[in-house]
Amino acid sequence: MVGTKPMDVMVPSQAVKFFGAGTAGCIADLITFPLDTAKVRLQIQGEASKIEGACATKYRGVFGTIMTMVRTEGPRSLYNGLVAGLQRQMSFASVRIGLYDSMKQFYTRGTDSAGIVTRLMAGCTTGAMAVAFAQPTDVVKVRFQAQVRTADGGRRYNSTLDAYRTIARTEGIRGLWRGCLPNITRNAIVNCAELVTYDMIKELILKYDLMTDNLPCHFTAAFGAGFCTTVVASPVDVVKTRFMNSGAGKYSSASSCALTMLRNEGPKAFYKGFMPSFLRLGSWNIVMFVTYEQIKREMTKAQHSWESPF
Repeated sequence: MVGTKPMDVMVPSQAVKFFGAGTAGCIADLITFPLDTAKVRLQIQGEASKIEGACATKYRGVFGTIMTMVRTEGPRSLYNGLVAGLQRQMSFASVRIGLYDSMKQFYTRGTDSAGIVTRLMAGCTTGAMAVAFAQPTDVVKVRFQAQVRTADGGRRYNSTLDAYRTIARTEGIRGLWRGCLPNITRNAIVNCAELVTYDMIKELILKYDLMTDNLPCHFTAAFGAGFCTTVVASPVDVVKTRFMNSGAGKYSSASSCALTMLRNEGPKAFYKGFMPSFLRLGSWNIVMFVTYEQIKREMTKAQHSWESPF
C-alpha cells in the first residue's frame, strides 16, 4: 500500500506485513465481533426450515439483535465462535492483506506503478488464496455465531475443536469446505473493494496533500473502504452465510441457496443485515487499517534499528 516519503527509506519486509496484517485483523475482530455475530443472526433469519428444538427468536435491527441475544442467551453469546474467528484472521488477513503489495509487484513485474486493473487482480488473487487457507475456520466461526440455545438448553457444538470434529464426522471433510466457492467469490469482491478502495483513497489524499500519512488519513480511507465493501459484497455475504450454516442436503449449491432466497424472501433478502454489515465492516476496516499501519511502521522502525544499531 502507498506510504509516506520518509517511510520509503524503511520499506516494511514481507514478514512485517504478514504478521502485522494477521495481528491487526485479530485486534479488529476482538473489538467488532458482536456486530459480526448480530449480522450473521440477521442474515440467517427467515430461512424456511429451522433447527429442530431451537427457539424461534425474532431479531430486529443491529442493537435489537444484540440486546435479544444478551437477554436470551447471555453476553457470552455475542462472542460465539471467537476462537475460530481469531484463527481465521491469523491465517486469512495475513494472506489477503499481507501479500497484497507483493502480488501487485508480481503483476507489475517489480515496478511501483500499479493501475486499477493490477490492483483488482492482486486483490482477487490474495482473496482467493486466503480462502484456501482459512475456509474451515470460517465455516466453524459462522456455525458458532448462528447456533442458538435449544429448548432443552443444549447447543449444536460444545467447543471449537468439537465443531471441527463434528462437522468432519457428520458431513465429511467436504463439510469443512462448505461454501468455498461463494466464499472465494465474496472474498475476491471484498478484497478488491476493501484493499483497492483503501489504497486509492489513501493515494489520492497524499497526492493532493489533503492530509499527511497519519491516523486521520488512515481513518478516512478505511471508512470509505468499509462502506464501498459493504455495498458491493453484502449479497454474496448473505448467500455465503446461509449456505455455510445449512445442514447437508438443504441446498444443492450456492446458486440454489440464492435462488431459494430470491423465491421465498425476495430481493431484499440479499441485503439482510446490511446495517450491522456496514457497522461491522466500517469499524473493522478502521480498527484494522489504523492498527496495521501503526504495527507496520513500528515494526519497520524496530527492524531498522536492529539492522543498523549505530
